[in-house]
This record gives sequence, C-alpha cells and structure tokens, in this order.
Amino acid sequence: MTKNENTSSMHMSRPQPDPALSRLEKLVGTWELKGRTLNSKEDNISGWSTFEWLPGEFFLQIRGEITFKGVRSQSVEIISYDPTSQAFPSNVYSDMSGNVLPYEWDVQGNIVTHWTKGAKYTGTLSEDGNTLDGGWRPDEGAEVTDGAAYDATMTRVQDRK
Repeated sequence: MTKNENTSSMHMSRPQPDPALSRLEKLVGTWELKGRTLNSKEDNISGWSTFEWLPGEFFLQIRGEITFKGVRSQSVEIISYDPTSQAFPSNVYSDMSGNVLPYEWDVQGNIVTHWTKGAKYTGTLSEDGNTLDGGWRPDEGAEVTDGAAYDATMTRVQDRK
C-alpha cells in the first residue's frame, strides 16, 4: 500500500442526514405563539419556540417557553428520523416534570402534525411559510382534562438561517 492509499483509506466519509429530514426545514426559525383553550373567550396561551438544526443536521432541536393559563413552562425537544418506521420521533424535556415525554412529528406539504398518547396537534402553514394555524385535540375516546384542547397561531419572527 502506498502512502497516498493509506492516507485516503484513513479518511472516512461523514454520514449524511436522511433526505426525509428536509421536510422539517419549514419549521426552522423562531416563532411566537398566541392561542386560547376552547372554553375561553380570550387568549390564555402565549409563548415562543426556536427550531434549529443541531450540528450535522441529523436532529432538530426546539427550545421554547409557553405560558398556559397562567402557568409558565420551559422545554427542549429533540426530533430525529427513524428510517425503519419512516417516522420523526421526539423527546420533550420540560421543567413541568422529571419525565421524558415521547412525541412524534410529521410535515406533509403545508400540514404539520405533532402527537403523543392521548392528543394530537394539526396545523397548516401559510403559503409564505410564516404562519402556522392549528390546534391540539384529545384522541377520540381519550380522557379530556379541562383546557387540554386549544387553538393557537404561531408567527415566525426570525427567519431560517
């Protein structure tokens, strides 16, 4: 083996993110959130979220803060891609509990879905990609807690980098 062959065989090529991850690109940026529980006549939900790729772009991180009916919470969520199931699983780490909360995401065209056991968010991105309107609803037959269902609008305040 020559010196050049030995050197080139030592350089491993970096893995590339699965192309399916590009579906999440529409979410990258900072968003403000306003909304209300279905039984409220005024907004009682506010907050912000920043979606950004971790180095390598294999994982999308969401940092955020929400005030829900007067209770403030901060969280970090990491979304990945599972090529076997073709799903976008995520884990939420929140100051509301010491438990890791499993979720799943999908983006198909301008439709964004985000769900966990018992509830699902469905939203629609505007044509310009700067507004996301949607709501959380309990799964059919799931136990409903007061105020768990709500509608919200997220508005992009900082564009993708």
